[in-house]
Amino acid sequence: MDAVRVALLREVLAGTEWLGATRRFAGALRASAVSHGGGLLLVGTREYEPWHLTAHLVDEAAWSGTPELAPTLVRHHARASDPAHLAVGLGRLAAARRGETLLVVSPAGPGAPLLERVHDARRAGVTVLALAAGEGELTAMAHETLAVPEGSALDLDTVQHLVSAAAGENALPSSRGRRRFRDRLSRLAESLTAPPPLRW
Repeated sequence: MDAVRVALLREVLAGTEWLGATRRFAGALRASAVSHGGGLLLVGTREYEPWHLTAHLVDEAAWSGTPELAPTLVRHHARASDPAHLAVGLGRLAAARRGETLLVVSPAGPGAPLLERVHDARRAGVTVLALAAGEGELTAMAHETLAVPEGSALDLDTVQHLVSAAAGENALPSSRGRRRFRDRLSRLAESLTAPPPLRW
């Protein structure tokens, strides 16, 4: 989903709870990752790997000048023969320590083995955030949660787009005093999607 589509989606969602909720969650994600100097880990369930969110956060990190937002994708089925950025397995969660942030994306129950690893990471001082379909053990152990219950106006995929876009936008402006590319693009998108003026 590109910047223009995100802008249109935000316009449609104006006045709903979703804009505030996704921005608050994105703010917590950014604050945790940036204040601790990075170390953002992103993991899904055995059945669902959040590739799309990973890619969007990498883009937002580059566009916003906030490298701490670029996550390490932790995979359930990682193999040593995979490219380096895809070869990080669940053992990385056991090595996580204070100052790191773990974002768990779960469209269904994450299962006991993952919950145990997340619990251990939290006990080691890792900040845990959960983007999940509904409430449960995962959301109870997370420091910050954004729940997307079944039957909501939005699905988990759409919410991930809103969160990643907000995480990049909420970054502090560049110290050079120049407008960021993302700001200029956002203004252009708003002008292109604005309705034409009424003529009487």
